[in-house]
Amino acid sequence: MNPSEAILNRQAKLSAALRQANLPALVLNPGPSLTYLTGLHFHLSERPVLVIFQPDQAPVIILPQLEKAKLDGLSYSMQAFPYGEDPATWQSVVRQGLQQAELLSGSVGIEPRQLRVLELRLLEGAAPELQFASGDTVVAGLRMSKDSAELTAMRRAAEIAQNALKATLPMIKAGLTERTIAAELTLQLLRAGSAGEMPFSPIVSTGPNSANPHAFPSERKLAEGDLLVIDWGAAYDGYFSDITRTFAIGKVGEEEQRIHQIVQQANAAGRAVGKPGAACEAVDQAARSVIEAAGYGVYFTHRTGHGLGMEGHEDPYMRSGNRQLLQVGMTYTVEPGIYLTGRNGVRIEDDMVITPEGCESLTDLPRELIYLS
Repeated sequence: MNPSEAILNRQAKLSAALRQANLPALVLNPGPSLTYLTGLHFHLSERPVLVIFQPDQAPVIILPQLEKAKLDGLSYSMQAFPYGEDPATWQSVVRQGLQQAELLSGSVGIEPRQLRVLELRLLEGAAPELQFASGDTVVAGLRMSKDSAELTAMRRAAEIAQNALKATLPMIKAGLTERTIAAELTLQLLRAGSAGEMPFSPIVSTGPNSANPHAFPSERKLAEGDLLVIDWGAAYDGYFSDITRTFAIGKVGEEEQRIHQIVQQANAAGRAVGKPGAACEAVDQAARSVIEAAGYGVYFTHRTGHGLGMEGHEDPYMRSGNRQLLQVGMTYTVEPGIYLTGRNGVRIEDDMVITPEGCESLTDLPRELIYLS
């Protein structure tokens, strides 16, 4: 399937999903979902962009005049309502777009995590009688299962990330700062082929900092006996990877070795249960039960994983209570951890895809504790 066919196929699936959800329309602003459904790329900026999708109708786009050239050569119809630089005129243009879609009242779907107050106020002012409902489940239902082209991009993103870490490891030694290592890894990601807009800045944390799952690289220097957690990812053709490995700086204590072994076992257990029809919570339970049985359950403070694709975190989520069933093409992380506050932490994370036979890891770097001098 070529890119144009993929976009038209996605829009057709959206039409069916909107009808099933009893939503007459979906309104999106710039972000992964808009790109997924149109193939167009816009940055969030002070100039708003809105696209209105309705079942079996050409999308309506409201955009700055300076961006209109992006519509040239589209393989599908799109009704454009461009506006100029005077913000006082923007609301009237939004109203024109809504009128064209016959959406001055009723209910439309939005993405609550993506739509800004800027766009919301314009919509409210243009159509005071319009009601807004969450369209998250509609969009997530389309994006969760990746097609072959999406999986090809994700495999490449994983390969790039792994190659970048391999190029970085030889320079890591005691005395270097977390920030220095993060900077080198970022450089190697770009050299290996990652797009500049990565899923997140690399997390490089050592010793007590490694007990903070979302630590920012600091000026702390690596020291003998530290565990070093590196959480990083690459971007390729709009899709992300997200990997974590934990290393030892010189000789580490027995408990540090033990918790790494436990997390490695938990990671393996979480990876093993993925298959079509398994519940997301089963992935969490499989990994968590290993850590709890070892007596460290209280130190595993987050869900086992999250969906991955055009965003670093997206549906589905591997957490307790999530009974959503895994389907072929779904991609997600398995990343159990143990965090001993004020001492050291461990996390091991892999990127998974559900296959007809079970699941496959897109990442294959060694998961054993690797000792760095």
